[in-house]
Amino acid sequence: MGGDMARHSGGRGWYVKVLGAALGVTLLATGASMWTAQAGVVDGQSPKTTASAKPGGAVKPVAVTIVHASDKGARGVNITIDDGPDPEWTPQMLDVLREYGVKATFCMVGTQAQAHPGLVKQVVAAGHRLCDHSVSHDTTMDKQSQAYQSQQILDAERMITEASGGVRPMYYRAPGGAFTPYSRKLAASRGMRPLGWNVDTKDFERPGADAIVATVQQELHNGPTLLFHDAGGDRSQTVEALRRILPELKQQGYSFGFPVR
Repeated sequence: MGGDMARHSGGRGWYVKVLGAALGVTLLATGASMWTAQAGVVDGQSPKTTASAKPGGAVKPVAVTIVHASDKGARGVNITIDDGPDPEWTPQMLDVLREYGVKATFCMVGTQAQAHPGLVKQVVAAGHRLCDHSVSHDTTMDKQSQAYQSQQILDAERMITEASGGVRPMYYRAPGGAFTPYSRKLAASRGMRPLGWNVDTKDFERPGADAIVATVQQELHNGPTLLFHDAGGDRSQTVEALRRILPELKQQGYSFGFPVR
């Protein structure tokens, strides 16, 4: 839907502040990393589909189109949570999801996953799915070179897979919706379905839990995939909003599922 190509408020700011010059020099200087090379990306060409994030594992290519639909059908809702994991807010969101028996898709930033592998494992153990959200949350990904896009996507895939103990991300969500035909093809060749959203709750702007809930109520007709965040600042409003949204949607006859693959 229309929200896919919009840039999130706040963009890449807090990641740039956290990662600083280290990422700018180290990651950008390396360009296509060893992981990229292992995946078969050479001179900007498409990767081989036989490479795997986990030794001995198999990678099955998926569709390159951006998915929004829910595997629960017309009355399905997909909860997607971006930018973590975060040691303060991710556990609280896991608690709320567990309380209401809801599974979600966590779109993780590679450096965050690498810094908090225990949280990644908790997400997986609770039955949630993983999504690659790039290494450094650069919302200008669609303006960058193919080598840069490869590094951001494939290094994050490696970081998340290693942090999880070998469970690979099933989706790729471009930061701010900054997909390109190349990034979609690359992710799909690695078994990660490009993932969009239908309802941007704007929780990143901390408008208040009431406003977040109202946005979901008013915009759910746009489609089933809801966008929330568990990092990048104080996410207490998101936790509160989820605590209200989940039982309300259940009472209205919605089921919670995952984006179709």
